[in-house]
Amino acid sequence: MSEDILVNVSPTETRVALVENGMLQEVYIERTQSKGFVGNIFKGKVVRVLPGMQAAFVDIGLDRAGFIHAADIAQLDSEGMEERNREVADIRLLVREGQSLMVQVAKDPISTKGARLTTHLSVSSRYLVYMPNTRHIGISTRIDDESERERLKALVEECSEECGGGSQNGGFIVRTVAEGASEEELRADIPFLYKLWAGLEQGMTSAPIPSVIYEDLPLYLRTLRDLARPEKIRVDSREALGKMREFAEHYSPETYGLIEHYPGERPLFDLHSVEDEIQKALEKKVQLKSGGYLIIEQTEAMVTVDVNTGAFVGHRNLEETIFKTNLEAATAIARQLRLRNLGGIIILDFIDMQDPEHRRQVLRTLEKMTDRDRAKINITGVSELGLVEMTRKRTRESLEQVLCDPCSVCDGRGTVRSAETICYEVFREILREARAYDNKNFLVLASQVVIDRLLDEESANVTDLETFVGCTIQFQVETIYSQEQYDIILV
Repeated sequence: MSEDILVNVSPTETRVALVENGMLQEVYIERTQSKGFVGNIFKGKVVRVLPGMQAAFVDIGLDRAGFIHAADIAQLDSEGMEERNREVADIRLLVREGQSLMVQVAKDPISTKGARLTTHLSVSSRYLVYMPNTRHIGISTRIDDESERERLKALVEECSEECGGGSQNGGFIVRTVAEGASEEELRADIPFLYKLWAGLEQGMTSAPIPSVIYEDLPLYLRTLRDLARPEKIRVDSREALGKMREFAEHYSPETYGLIEHYPGERPLFDLHSVEDEIQKALEKKVQLKSGGYLIIEQTEAMVTVDVNTGAFVGHRNLEETIFKTNLEAATAIARQLRLRNLGGIIILDFIDMQDPEHRRQVLRTLEKMTDRDRAKINITGVSELGLVEMTRKRTRESLEQVLCDPCSVCDGRGTVRSAETICYEVFREILREARAYDNKNFLVLASQVVIDRLLDEESANVTDLETFVGCTIQFQVETIYSQEQYDIILV
């Protein structure tokens, strides 16, 4: 499979696109004014303990206090190492208000929620994640080959001992990109992580509260560290190119030769149709090649995906038409989840299938297509109502949340009250005003569409109302008013 990484850097934002076989699969955006915080370590202060929720709020210097659950607070033994299988203790035994606490951001602030925090601290390199307070050595679950898993675990254990670590100096998680890595590559990462953590520890005690102890790499460097080995990495900034090559030379030599500068006048994202795909990813409707389509609705509670045959009429029979549409939809859904970065609870409403084998094949296709997703996914199967329920781990805002704000007119509802509804609200308000005040004239200020309806379809009702209240009603268009806005003035 051909996999390219495109990096677009500007003074205001950095964007990274992952393109597989010419099709955009993932996009990452980091803005200068609003960078993400996942992976950053803060020295914070507990500002509120909530026993009823087994949680606490921690001030880490952001707009909203971070949230930490008791299960995310490491319980240490006499040697300062985490006790992994210990039962979760009462939050009041773990923290108290006013206490300083070293925490790491596990999930960025999303919507009205503050950052999700943990005290299970870690720092990352190209191949390894170092956990200073645990003795555990784990291997990424995406590395399937058992012999490779054993080889990597043995290498890390041996190298950590030789580098002066051992079980008393923390544990490691071997990342997916380490599959096939040589002993030299792993051996280089371990002392780097030990040295990095030692430097952080020195600054922790003297750092003020709240403050940042450790910031993760900028997006274009995290791309080199975290993403699997692509065939090509193209970047349109010479300054970023130099930093990426310098980083690759020290920490990811195998990617050095893949990094190239794009000097063209035509924007890099335009050249690969990335801009068009981003715009499509902000729409609710996703067109399928067969003529069917998806409707994707993102809400605070969950994401729902509805599958429809649309213009696809098939060739043989209805069941075959439905089956083919659902198969195509399963592939498209897996891509849309990655592209839009949709997380949390996801409900998929495939078209009802009578054949159990067809349902199994659609589910297998969905599972296969989500295998490449870096986010943790859990698919529960088909429910009694014919819905597929799944979860996708959410660590950062979705593409829509990054690029869009709730509509100021409908306040994020997606609909506005009709002109007819507003007209009848105006009538009721005039009745209330007429009863409350001894007045002979009313002036209604509203949008063009509402005034047009009052003077046309509702003109007879306006005349009846004037007769009933014994007042004259005048109308004036306010161009800056939205459809739902109106004012009634006594004149």
